[in-house]
Amino acid sequence: MPEDILQPLRDALAFSPENLPLRLHLAESLLKHGRGEEAEREFKDALARHPRENKVKLGLAKACHQQGKYTQALVIVEDLVKNDDTPGAYILYARLLVQRGEIERAVRVYKQGVDLDAGVADVELAGKLGIGAQPEESDVVDGRVRNAWEATDDEQVGDLERPKINFSDVGGMETLKDEIRLKIIHPLAHPELYQAYGKAIGGGILMYGPPGCGKTHLARATAGEVKASFLSIGINDVLEMWIGSSERNLHSLFEQARRNKPCVLFFDEVDALGASRTDFKTSSGRQVINQFLAELDGVNTSNDGVLVLAATNTPWHLDTAFRRPGRFDRILFVPPPDATARSAILRILCKGKPQENIDFDQVAKKTDQFSGADLKAVIDQAIEAKLREAMKTGIPKPLTTNDLIAAARTLKPTTKEWFATARNYAMYANQAGLYDDILKYVK
Repeated sequence: MPEDILQPLRDALAFSPENLPLRLHLAESLLKHGRGEEAEREFKDALARHPRENKVKLGLAKACHQQGKYTQALVIVEDLVKNDDTPGAYILYARLLVQRGEIERAVRVYKQGVDLDAGVADVELAGKLGIGAQPEESDVVDGRVRNAWEATDDEQVGDLERPKINFSDVGGMETLKDEIRLKIIHPLAHPELYQAYGKAIGGGILMYGPPGCGKTHLARATAGEVKASFLSIGINDVLEMWIGSSERNLHSLFEQARRNKPCVLFFDEVDALGASRTDFKTSSGRQVINQFLAELDGVNTSNDGVLVLAATNTPWHLDTAFRRPGRFDRILFVPPPDATARSAILRILCKGKPQENIDFDQVAKKTDQFSGADLKAVIDQAIEAKLREAMKTGIPKPLTTNDLIAAARTLKPTTKEWFATARNYAMYANQAGLYDDILKYVK
């Protein structure tokens, strides 16, 4: 907006600072032309002079929203909608709720605002939410995906893999490998024995522990060990903003695994999908968990041959219903690798790299509490040092024991922070003995 148009307004306010309509006109003009920071100042000035004016409060909320100050805007509109005398606040509130993913509330709040005053309707927002849309006209109707369950049976949602690695590519973790052999590998290798006892081939294992300790790598190696298909699922593969979409995605992923059995279905950061239902304020979050539980149970179809692995760094946030028999009935602690495992991991990481008589056992002793990811950082750091040296001399030299030890000295194990938190849960929230393995490890 040209300053020569604004200046007369500013001059008029200098003579009449208490003139609310004039100040609102200036602030709204600034807001209309994208000058949110200046508009915020004017609205704040007006609010200081007229603290009970809801129009001013709504204008301030809009200025904050324009600048991306969503929390401040939310605080203001939540206060405004306690009364029904500012219909426009409901529309901005609905827009903020959409940004937070609370679609059900956004639809409800938008309708409340329009019921109070049809003049505040926002055609663009209403269209996005599918408010007033007919099922034959729109894929989204009142915030819900119309065709949420119309996915075809052969729809491919995740990327199906055939891992080429197996347990020989995983350093250490022998106890975990034995548990997985018992739960997953042996049933597939000897199906007749399990059928004789009426034991289904499938089930779930939940792995927990500090980040970077190889949970994902182990899951992929499990699929390679049994020559099974592998589906790695992250939260972005499941969660969507529209009501019903996330449940549909979960169903489609399980159906894809059932069509390609034997299949290892791996959920990374499963606590993001299966957080305790008491933590959710909206029913949509609880519905995703209920759908997840129903798929694990195989309510409408058999999960025979579908092997579900999941990993989490925060098992204490997972809904307890996931730990019932038939779901994740094996809960395995994945600690940082011990000295033998660290030595094996270092050998694997150095495979194919120029090296000279590296004493991996000695390096392993110098990397106590290092995770697999930390050990990879050691190798990367050592290689970078060698590259810098080669740039100066023009002669590439192989990695040595001293190179790796020197690199390790510059790094600290990232697992310590996790154990600081986990120890508290293990000591004070361990009624079922779930975290006994943590206590054993820290002692």
